[in-house]
Amino acid sequence: MRVVPITFREACAFIAEHHRHNKPPRGMKFAVGIQLDDRVVAVATAGRPVSRVYDPRRVLEINRTCTNGCRNANSMLYGACRKIGKAMGYERIVTYTQGEETGQSLKAAGFRLDERLAARGSWADSSIKLRDIRDPEGNGGVPRERWVWP
Repeated sequence: MRVVPITFREACAFIAEHHRHNKPPRGMKFAVGIQLDDRVVAVATAGRPVSRVYDPRRVLEINRTCTNGCRNANSMLYGACRKIGKAMGYERIVTYTQGEETGQSLKAAGFRLDERLAARGSWADSSIKLRDIRDPEGNGGVPRERWVWP
């Protein structure tokens, strides 16, 4: 397995096909893939933090990782994003997992659990006026965990 650069379009197509609970992100700073035997088996996208609390010039968020089930690919993705983010000058890297996920890939890549977050309503539930046009897919109603590096 090796880390390879990929385009945003390639990453989004892979995520749309393989991710179990999220759609592709709307934007990114960079994307990387893991290649095995001339085919991409995993992708990650990283971009500005979704939370307004973080300064996007100093903090990078890994928005998505997605694999086709290939062992250790997720840890390689997190490690690659960490190295790229550090090389780009980011001081902190954050990402989120769902509460029932173990975070083993993140631990292997040097991340630490920062905070357990209670379930929140979905974006679709946050506004009566916008309920009909917002997409209900996502992490609403699911406890999450925030992971950070360093």
